[in-house]
Amino acid sequence: MTESEPFEGFPKKALLFFKELGRNNEREWFNEHKGDYQEYVLKPAQSFVSTLGRKLRTISEGLEYDTSTGGRGSIMRIYRDIRFSKDKRPYYDYLRTIFWEGIGKKTENPGFMFWMSSEEGGIYGGLHVFPKPLLATYREAVDHEIMGPALEKAVSKVSSKEGYTVGKEHFKKVPGGYDPDHKRAALLKYNGLYSIGPSIQKPVLTRPDLVDEVFEQCKKMTPIYKWLNKLIAGKAQW
Repeated sequence: MTESEPFEGFPKKALLFFKELGRNNEREWFNEHKGDYQEYVLKPAQSFVSTLGRKLRTISEGLEYDTSTGGRGSIMRIYRDIRFSKDKRPYYDYLRTIFWEGIGKKTENPGFMFWMSSEEGGIYGGLHVFPKPLLATYREAVDHEIMGPALEKAVSKVSSKEGYTVGKEHFKKVPGGYDPDHKRAALLKYNGLYSIGPSIQKPVLTRPDLVDEVFEQCKKMTPIYKWLNKLIAGKAQW
């Protein structure tokens, strides 16, 4: 990880780049404008990651961030994997950055994700999809006499805040081995656990205080984030 200059906001040319990419999502156009992507998106994204990452470590010292741009760090690749997709557009027309805690794949650990398009931005906090082994542990936790009520409390605390939602109920039925009328049946149907904050309006994206706005949203998502960290720490910690 390398530290970058303090974040001063994304330039308007970054928003324009994504707007034009949305209209011209093809390799020839991207290659002609790759310099704009590097200058107006990647460079300020590195500053954003570094500045926000330092603040997020006040929530959890173990939170990881990385300013590298090759896809292994916090700045996700702009290139889409189209091998198994009907949508053959080769590029994401928005920026994705991720901050995570834990070993292994960053997308399989609790974290915070900030995204930004040409028109708005947003925050996710938690774990979008549980890896299969963790899904089984999650269900045990939902059923647990301490972890289950703690999860209900965390979900209630986050979702009670204006503009915040918690998801996601994925399965239609309560999984086998659990009472269909379980008092936390809805939570047993989840295949991931995350919160979504209110939309960040376009003018904020170009200002230095974007970092403060994102940080404040992340703080409000902390109850779910901390519950997930305890889940991953293992049943011995319950």
